[in-house]
Amino acid sequence: MLKDVIAKLVEGRDLTETEVIEALNFIMEGNATQAQIGSFMTALRIKGETIEEITGCARVMRQKAERINLDKDYYIDTCGTGGDGANTFNISTAAAFVAAAGGVTVAKHGNRSVSSKSGSADVLEALGVNIDLGPIYVGECMKRSGIGFIYAPVFHKSMKHAANPRRELGIRTVFNILGPLTNPANAKGQLLGVFSETLTEPVANVLMNLGVERAMVIHGRDGMDEITTTSITKVSEVKNKRVINYELNPLDFGFNLAPKGELTSGGATESAKIILEIFQGKKGYKRDIVVINSAASLYVGKAASDINEGINLAQEIIDSGRALKKLNQLVDVTNSFQEYQEVSV
Repeated sequence: MLKDVIAKLVEGRDLTETEVIEALNFIMEGNATQAQIGSFMTALRIKGETIEEITGCARVMRQKAERINLDKDYYIDTCGTGGDGANTFNISTAAAFVAAAGGVTVAKHGNRSVSSKSGSADVLEALGVNIDLGPIYVGECMKRSGIGFIYAPVFHKSMKHAANPRRELGIRTVFNILGPLTNPANAKGQLLGVFSETLTEPVANVLMNLGVERAMVIHGRDGMDEITTTSITKVSEVKNKRVINYELNPLDFGFNLAPKGELTSGGATESAKIILEIFQGKKGYKRDIVVINSAASLYVGKAASDINEGINLAQEIIDSGRALKKLNQLVDVTNSFQEYQEVSV
């Protein structure tokens, strides 16, 4: 089955959504050889992934993931693709706490670092959060504190079949895009940073196909998969079942342009220290970039009507100590469970 799909890709022909769903199911169920998996990923990458193909892959990964059942209908994720090579501190993770402190329910999906010095799992662990929680306990975290961390390896166990070929290939494949598209809580709002400007509009269309109601897919002109404060950010926004493209300039929101070197971090411990300092009131370029990304998170979370309102709200949340309180609350809740790694039934 997979041989025919690979042959079609090698000829440069696009797959239908049904074909890609069948192919990925074949891989995720452990039926494909390592060579077939590597060939599939490489051929798809060389041809170039279509919106339909990415949508099909995301549907399979969502269907195979451990599910989180929640009472609320609307919650957001701030997970990005990573891979931007910027080595910044964990901006979107900090923004998740600000959004949660502003009343937005956050299902933060993430993993350990692959290409950067600190992934969201790494920095949360450094901050004292227990990251190794399964669906029941993550759902309980979200009920108690309004934020939960979804550690990808716990929820996407079928991904193990593609792990070795991905590692051995050492190139970006469709799986680098899929992480933020496969939130096991089925988040309806997303702030999603991508590693390439060419991905913002296609990924926004995939999110729309998957039923996301409001999203901002972002890429900074400086290469960051964040709303940057060093230059312009390209945005593809999902709203009212359509995609709108525009740019954000930090100068338009009263921020000074940041030197890129001011936003870097040496690793998880340093990134955790930076986040704590911001939440404890330290001003500067690092706070500015957290504020503008928090504003976008509050906007996609429907707690702010636009970015300007989101900026004012984010500043008030940080200055009042509510962001720090939310972080401490998640640390306490995640460490309150005696058996912290459950087996899903």
